[in-house]
Amino acid sequence: MTTELEDLLRQLAPQVLGVLVRRYSRFDACEDAVQEALLAASLQWREDGLPDSPKSWLITVASRKLTDQWRSDEARRRRETLAAAQQPPAAAEADDRDDTLELLFLCCHPDLSPSSQVALTLRAVGGLTTGQIARAFMVPEATMGQRISRAKQKIKSTGIPEPEWARRLPVVLHVLYLIFNEGYTASTGPDLHSVELTGEAIRLTRTVHALLPDDGEVAGLLALMLLTDARRPARTTKDGELVPLAEQDRSLWDTAEIAEGTRLVDDAMARFPIGPYQLQAAVAALHDAAGTPAATDWPQILVLYRILARLQPNPMVTLNHAVALSMVEGPAAGLAMLATLDGDSRLAEHHRLEAVRAHLLEMAGDGAAARAAYLRAAKRTSSTPEQRYLEAKAGRLKP
Repeated sequence: MTTELEDLLRQLAPQVLGVLVRRYSRFDACEDAVQEALLAASLQWREDGLPDSPKSWLITVASRKLTDQWRSDEARRRRETLAAAQQPPAAAEADDRDDTLELLFLCCHPDLSPSSQVALTLRAVGGLTTGQIARAFMVPEATMGQRISRAKQKIKSTGIPEPEWARRLPVVLHVLYLIFNEGYTASTGPDLHSVELTGEAIRLTRTVHALLPDDGEVAGLLALMLLTDARRPARTTKDGELVPLAEQDRSLWDTAEIAEGTRLVDDAMARFPIGPYQLQAAVAALHDAAGTPAATDWPQILVLYRILARLQPNPMVTLNHAVALSMVEGPAAGLAMLATLDGDSRLAEHHRLEAVRAHLLEMAGDGAAARAAYLRAAKRTSSTPEQRYLEAKAGRLKP
């Protein structure tokens, strides 16, 4: 299949699934029918060329397959066939309405766990296969298949009342950010990045931004992803070893992503109420604007983290706040702030807490304590590149 045809099918898949779920409600059956229609399209369109309206073609074929499936089920035959007959595919409607956003909201159902929300979003909206998602999250394909199947069963007959949309949007954004973060720094495995996941997260967030252009936090999240992803080419060596921000070759950063992200966050902060994603994007923009590590505007970053800590207090914000504080007021101030996290069960055993502590101890000149903290951090991470980096840092310090 050509790349152009793959891209078209991936773009249309969530729209077609959204139409079917809206009409027939049964998510699991609709998803199966759409997969069959996509397979038929990949074969037929390659031979015959594209139909006049690819989306309508897919809806028609998927609806027929759905009806055929229901007809084969004697117990449901009358009810489902009647429902399908009463709602024939409408080309005009199919062309005018994009159901991607509603489908995304459905996949982020509050009854699902975050891991199930992520998996179902990538499967139904992102168009990734179960095998691709399983590889990205380093779990067996059968395990991921069961997770997706259970998620589909749980939401099989659920609709989304419109008042629910605003309440569910933060969950949608959080799921997209989880996907991006897992792609930007894989939690397990031999590779630091999963470009497939970061690319998919950015693509889906672009879709949400196109559908909700007047939401400042959607724009903020897209800006944050672009400004962060811009540094990816410099984050690893050719051998896949991790390169920390202060040691990166900044000429490798993606200037187009930085320019787009900066425009987005500047516009969002000027037009909409300030939100957590905008603040994090503003921090990322300041890092990206610095030509050298010494040119980083740490006082401004510290101000942004102070605002973020008031708007959305959580251990990860405190962790980053401590780094900014140490860069402005010295490592002792940062270490004192880190100490407040030692009793927080959400982060106390996370390798990043010990990694940051080690960095600040090294800044303070306590090499032995820094070495011990680097080694504790290395033991707690399942990412091979991070493990090697932390062990190398420890190896350069005296016990």
